[in-house]
Amino acid sequence: MNSFRLLFVILLFAACNTVDFNDIDPEPDEPQAGSGNLTLRVKRLQQAPFATDTSSKHVNFAFYDLGGTRVKQVNQKLGDTNYGTANVQLEPGTYQMVVLVHSSDRNPTMTNLAKIQFTNAYRYTETFRYYELITVTGQPQTLDLTLDRIVALCRFVISDSIPDGVAQMKFQYTGGSGHFSAITGLGVTKSTQVVTRQVQPGQRYQVIDLYTFLHQEKGTIELTATALNTAGEEQCTREFQVSMAQNQITWLTGNFFTDEKTTGQWRVTPKIALDKNWGNEVFGYY
Repeated sequence: MNSFRLLFVILLFAACNTVDFNDIDPEPDEPQAGSGNLTLRVKRLQQAPFATDTSSKHVNFAFYDLGGTRVKQVNQKLGDTNYGTANVQLEPGTYQMVVLVHSSDRNPTMTNLAKIQFTNAYRYTETFRYYELITVTGQPQTLDLTLDRIVALCRFVISDSIPDGVAQMKFQYTGGSGHFSAITGLGVTKSTQVVTRQVQPGQRYQVIDLYTFLHQEKGTIELTATALNTAGEEQCTREFQVSMAQNQITWLTGNFFTDEKTTGQWRVTPKIALDKNWGNEVFGYY
């Protein structure tokens, strides 16, 4: 009778706890420090120490066999103990190792290292990558890593005031990609990326950051910017072709809603300083 009751409790507990199989990349529990034979420590992001970074929200450590099958993944989020350091146990052998640092709202899908996928819903953000073939032996080893920035950024600045009746700005662009190869760090699909931002009437110098993974180190995106009212109805739209480069900020500034031309020399947008952690910044007008 006791065995029957125990079985009933187990079945009842299982029935009340469902598994979401749509989340193909769940957040694993963080491994205990020192419990494995490989320790990875993120030390630098391109041109700045990782310890000083305040924008990243996630770190992903993933390992694939030489055929591209993922064998282990550790996901961390800002606030986790030992954020930026992973200790894993792997069977001796050679692996393709991928480490990502990013600020998206959720982790990308990393099932296929040749097509790591961010989505419009999760946001496109700062993204840094490290890729290497690594040989694991029976002896513990520790690696300090420097990650490279693999995104290009268009910093779109609306200089004039947001008019009454405009509640959102929608930016839709092609020419880059929301998916990238961990091996090359370049975009691999011809996707349409969409970014929507809430705006306030009367606000000036609205800044919207648009990230993409270019198909080459340099490229051009075709950008459509649309002002929407509270019902999502189009108020006005403009189209741009923006030359961009990996690890470069391309500033695009002007009066979006008025005919007045942007004149004079470049004016640094209030509260936005030039970012020395990027490889280059270029300035343009519309």
